[in-house]
Amino acid sequence: MLASWLTGRGHVRASQVQAQAAAETHHRSTLRETRRLAYLELIEQAHVVSELHWRLSDANEQPPDPAAQATRIEELRVQLREAFAPLMQRVRITVLEGPVPVADAAQALQTAALAANRALWALTQNTGAHEAFDQAHRQFRCELDHFIEIAREAMDHP
Repeated sequence: MLASWLTGRGHVRASQVQAQAAAETHHRSTLRETRRLAYLELIEQAHVVSELHWRLSDANEQPPDPAAQATRIEELRVQLREAFAPLMQRVRITVLEGPVPVADAAQALQTAALAANRALWALTQNTGAHEAFDQAHRQFRCELDHFIEIAREAMDHP
């Protein structure tokens, strides 16, 4: 009778350990997928913003027709403003999901996006601000590349 009771207790304990291991594996898998999705959405939205930055740079390099150029820049500025809010939302989600190195890289990307927006405003106010905008866009791209690298490392080494 004692042997049966001990065997039963052993089976119960083994079942508990197995259930706990399965729950931990499921949690890690869910966390990894949640982070992966957050990182991908941020990267996708950053690419949308970057594409608009490229179009703005191209609009600045077109043959001078001040009225047409100003109209094109304003159109792109509106599109960029519409793309900016989703970018900031995705940065906040990524900061929440972490880990810290990824959150820091996402915040650096956000800072670069804000700097590019300020440079864009200066561009609409002053025709001599092209280089400042181009530099801000280059910094944004650099921060995006850095974010991708840090996110990849985080996914490879959970």
